[in-house]
Amino acid sequence: MDHEVFVPFPAEAIRQALADHARVARSVPGLQQEAGAEAEEDAITGRLRLRIGGSTITYRGTLRLAAGGTDRFTAEAEATEARGTGAVKLAIEIGLEPAEGGTGTLLTFSGTVQADGGRLAEFEPGTAEAAGHRLLDRFVGTLTTDLPEAEEAADAGDAGDAGDAGDDADAEDEALPEGVTVPESAAELDPLDDSLDNPLDSLDLEPVDPGSEPPAEAAHARRTMIGRSAEEVDHAPPRGRYAPVPAPEPASATATLRWAAPAAAVLIAGAVVVGRVLRRRR
Repeated sequence: MDHEVFVPFPAEAIRQALADHARVARSVPGLQQEAGAEAEEDAITGRLRLRIGGSTITYRGTLRLAAGGTDRFTAEAEATEARGTGAVKLAIEIGLEPAEGGTGTLLTFSGTVQADGGRLAEFEPGTAEAAGHRLLDRFVGTLTTDLPEAEEAADAGDAGDAGDAGDDADAEDEALPEGVTVPESAAELDPLDDSLDNPLDSLDLEPVDPGSEPPAEAAHARRTMIGRSAEEVDHAPPRGRYAPVPAPEPASATATLRWAAPAAAVLIAGAVVVGRVLRRRR
């Protein structure tokens, strides 16, 4: 398995990060160290949840990472499935190469992964290799998230800003006219005149009655400018499609007689006609 990852950091920063086993353990995605494993300096022991082909395989084993030279590291791991009989062996060599133009470092990974049965052997080689590349990309991204060099660069930028501010202050001092001096502390300033303690005493101001109310013209003008008050808005009935529907008014006695009288007259006339017809037949 061969893979390359570019990082915008110098090789020395990556070398220090790989030499820190605690940092490496935190950077491996899906790795959960066992209790007490943090004290071991030569190995990292724990459980690894590997995502591959839409499935998840949990392995329990040990990872050993050692420096093999100035710009080389060797990683070896042995693990077995937590739920199964499959076993996996890994041997990878990590190289650090300066990128072109000195803009960063190129991490190279080359090695082999052997699966002895288990669920990993059921996947195609391309699927397993893609899962390995994704795991290495996430590992490098987490490893280089907060390198000390990034903080030093930020501190250097802050120092540069402070230096620029100092230069601006010096430029302002040089811009002062001849014969004008700026005191370094407030103690060197001349005391103020006693007449300036209460500058409002010299003004002829009339007292304002707090209980007075503005005239009606002013209140009307203010309401005209602002609009209706909040009470008027709250109590005003809605208009348009949201206006309330008026309740139907009860029918009066006069309106009832207007249609009941003709109907009664028709019934009486009909009864008279029917009575006469019956009499003639008898």
